[in-house]
Amino acid sequence: MSESLPEVTDTKKTKKPTQAQLLEKLGLIEDMDFIVHLPLRYEDQTQIYEIASVAVGEYAQIEGSVVHQQIVQRPRKQLQAVIRDQSGELLVRLLHFYPNQIKQFAVGNTLRLRGEVRRGFSTAIEMVHPKVSVAGAPLAQTLTPVYPTTDGLTQPMLRKAIVSAFERADLQDTLPDNLRKKYGLIDFAQAVQDLHYPAVEHNHALMNQTHPAWQRIKFDELLAQQLSLAAARARRAKLKAPKIPLSTKLHTQLATQLPFKLTTAQQRVVHEIALDLSRGQPMHRLLQGDVGSGKTVVAAYAAVQAIEQGYQVALMAPTELLAEQHHQKLQHWLGPLGIEVAWLSGSLTAAQRRKAYENVQNGSSQLVVGTQALIQEKVVFEQLGLVILDEQHRFGVAQRLDLSRKGSDSMASGSKQTLLPHQLNMSATPIPRTLAMTFYSDLDVSVIDELPPGRSPIQTKLLAADRREEMMDRVHHAVTTEGQQVYWVCPLVEESEALQLQTAVDTYELMAQQLAPLRVGLLHGRMTAVEKNKVMDAFREAEIDVLVATTVIEVGVDVPNATIMVIEHAERFGLAQLHQLRGRVGRGAKQSYCILLYQTPLSAIARERLRAMYETTDGFEIAQRDLALRGPGEFLGLRQSGQMLLRFADLEHDQVLIEQAKECASYLYKQFPSIAAEHVARWLGGKEEFLRS
Repeated sequence: MSESLPEVTDTKKTKKPTQAQLLEKLGLIEDMDFIVHLPLRYEDQTQIYEIASVAVGEYAQIEGSVVHQQIVQRPRKQLQAVIRDQSGELLVRLLHFYPNQIKQFAVGNTLRLRGEVRRGFSTAIEMVHPKVSVAGAPLAQTLTPVYPTTDGLTQPMLRKAIVSAFERADLQDTLPDNLRKKYGLIDFAQAVQDLHYPAVEHNHALMNQTHPAWQRIKFDELLAQQLSLAAARARRAKLKAPKIPLSTKLHTQLATQLPFKLTTAQQRVVHEIALDLSRGQPMHRLLQGDVGSGKTVVAAYAAVQAIEQGYQVALMAPTELLAEQHHQKLQHWLGPLGIEVAWLSGSLTAAQRRKAYENVQNGSSQLVVGTQALIQEKVVFEQLGLVILDEQHRFGVAQRLDLSRKGSDSMASGSKQTLLPHQLNMSATPIPRTLAMTFYSDLDVSVIDELPPGRSPIQTKLLAADRREEMMDRVHHAVTTEGQQVYWVCPLVEESEALQLQTAVDTYELMAQQLAPLRVGLLHGRMTAVEKNKVMDAFREAEIDVLVATTVIEVGVDVPNATIMVIEHAERFGLAQLHQLRGRVGRGAKQSYCILLYQTPLSAIARERLRAMYETTDGFEIAQRDLALRGPGEFLGLRQSGQMLLRFADLEHDQVLIEQAKECASYLYKQFPSIAAEHVARWLGGKEEFLRS
């Protein structure tokens, strides 16, 4: 008889993280990290309140005796106890409880409770799951801080670690007395002491951040950021780039070749970039302009200036659709000037790629347009002098640096100092002034603040989703009687890309049926680059009347005859994305419309987004409202850009502090570099290198 094998069990247990690992998860490593790990709020444990004196919504500390206890089963099992002091009674409810808590709340016990006072089901007031401690213990002398934390790290653990950091840390002020006096700032040590261990009377000023301690902390944070950006600018000033003098021949030829004249704003920006290129330091300029303002042609002028002097130019775009459109435009404009415009993307065949690599390396490809394929190891430039990044915020730090290095590698041979290529960043998401002053203060910024002539402002309409059929009739009329073309954008489905694709396919099939005999096309992110280009070419050539699409058309697609943009479930889209989608129409002389179909009920944020879209077409105004709704982190996409967020200062409400910090940073950096370095080290701890790529 065979003996059965013993059952094998996995004895490995997941190790619990140590306290040090939990602290590190919060970014708490050095003493100063703990010092500036500031409370979210405060609890007042300095006094005992009479039950009759507490108000609903207050966080209060009371003491009393348990006069009644029961376990009730409905509406769900819970432990209830009535606490009485000389002034009145309060109900305590524990929705989850253990045997030791039944003993703790035994009738006759006297307890100290802390928690939020609520209105109960009856007229009585109550606390749900209050914090319980021994009655009669000494009271706290200051407000008790409540810190941001993570699972497994309790408030007492954090408080103890912060107390230890205070005992070790050097809190000597980095700012001289004269600067503190000039800007009305209190001492740094006093500020952090007040924030961690404040007196009771300061609670309101601390919570609404008007206390002088908060002003000091915000100022210091902004100052560290401005100093680090000043250092980045100074480091770049020491770097060398090729001097590319102003173009004479090709600029003139391009102006003759173009079927339109540059606007005054475009001419100004072309001149600003031309001067940058002629200097021996690397250009680091942000070119921003609203959708349809004509940034690509400005980039073309910059490119021909570099090409005329024998340098190559690389233009990288975040999507294949946008890169392909840039390639077609630039080839159309620059091909007649004898300039070889190459195309490099992941969709090329192996043979096409080999040929493209060869032409880039031997210099016969003068302007290379592509996606991230440009930064592959096999791509070697003969002499890259200018890098152009479109929608630069959609690339990570590493990608931007990799492309820049392609230039420094190509110009390293025979030079005493490595020459870096010039860099032009383009963005159709205008940067609000407050952001420009903080996150972009080390950049030179050019703004195209006017649209090409002959374009009418896009009219934006809001329609409830139950009027969808009415919109279909409007589309049918616009196509059949006015010869117009229409974008119909499908809703974002956050849960699943596959679900979003299915939504697009279903919408396409429904519209193809309902709008017959109109020609309906479909465009989505799962299609190959060849398939996408085929559909877009057909739409551009007016072989498709209505294009059902996902947000793959968000940026760069340019079809002048498309005059209607319908966005389904517009409440699901972000404000910047809605504005970008709206910018796909209004590219020609005809009046264009953007129809936002929305589903009720609307959230407060969705209502604000739709209101902003209805009230303005100004990209800078849209950007300012978007910043107010989302905050700088989401607005800038900082997770992938590598820039650090401001933790304490508020870009909207602290503009005076931003101005002061900028002024102070300029003074310290030039006059007292050692003080500047000490201040940056305190706040950024070596992370400042990542502020700018």
